[in-house]
Amino acid sequence: MLAGAPCQGFSTIGKRSVDDPRNGLVMRAARIAVAARPRVLVMENVPAALSGMHGRIWAEAEALLCSAGYNVRRYVAEGIDSGVPQRRRRLFMICWQGSDCVRVEPDVVAGPGLLEALSGLEHNLDHDPLPLPPGSRDAIIAEAIPPGSKLCNVRISDAALPTWSLPGIFGETTPSQRELLIAVVRLRRRDRRRDFGDADPVLPCQVANYLNRPVDADIAQLIAVGYLRDLAPYVDITHTYNGKFRRLDWRMPAPTVDTHFGDPRLFLHPKENRGLTPRETARIQGFPDSFAFIGGRRERFRLIGNAVPPPMAARIAAFVRCALM
Repeated sequence: MLAGAPCQGFSTIGKRSVDDPRNGLVMRAARIAVAARPRVLVMENVPAALSGMHGRIWAEAEALLCSAGYNVRRYVAEGIDSGVPQRRRRLFMICWQGSDCVRVEPDVVAGPGLLEALSGLEHNLDHDPLPLPPGSRDAIIAEAIPPGSKLCNVRISDAALPTWSLPGIFGETTPSQRELLIAVVRLRRRDRRRDFGDADPVLPCQVANYLNRPVDADIAQLIAVGYLRDLAPYVDITHTYNGKFRRLDWRMPAPTVDTHFGDPRLFLHPKENRGLTPRETARIQGFPDSFAFIGGRRERFRLIGNAVPPPMAARIAAFVRCALM
């Protein structure tokens, strides 16, 4: 028996609501298994399903299955070990009726690199590249993003290009103001007040102490230009998303494929200034070119992004088959 409740209630990408009614399908699947008594039950979701309050939902399902004579094992499959060129991770709960000696260790499956996966698509019907209009705001931003990098104000790294590095798009800044913005980025993650999220707004006095200089004039100007938000008595970076315009890198696995892979403001082709096509996205997911996706462009991306990569599913299935023999 196979079960996969929708991940939206568990995923860190969405609202992650404990009360999402779809979360209850995990327990529903466990009850069906207890009634139907399959030899093996495999349930799939995102690894975040085990974190925080959400973990209680899975723990309750596991307890029910254990009380019915199943032995439960958790396994997190990595995309790069499952035949797909992406950093996708998926949680599998594998339950065996009566057996307590099965070790969940699926064989590693080699897959293509990103360059190989996206080669030879010129005549595929699902391959419909939509380049960004030359000279447009988005095209100028995309042109500045090197492979493996993203537009990001909340991390300080070689892979994070801050908005203030694009003055022609977001506005001019002085060296003093850029120094202050970097200080805010560091302090909002270092000096925490809340027990949720990954950062907090900061007080101007924190910034002044960190830089050992007056900061009021720079803060006022950065608020006026739009780089900082006034959250009196605090200030914070205006654009706090953890990366847009993420450009894929031929040398690295792709990020986790989701339903928005065609949006260039979120994901960029490794070389061209555009988003991914449905067939490129399907290739990264491991779908064969013979697999047809029905519907409009948005619907095709939804189907592809919500799927378990076929090679990953096959890897788990092959392990279960061998264990049953």
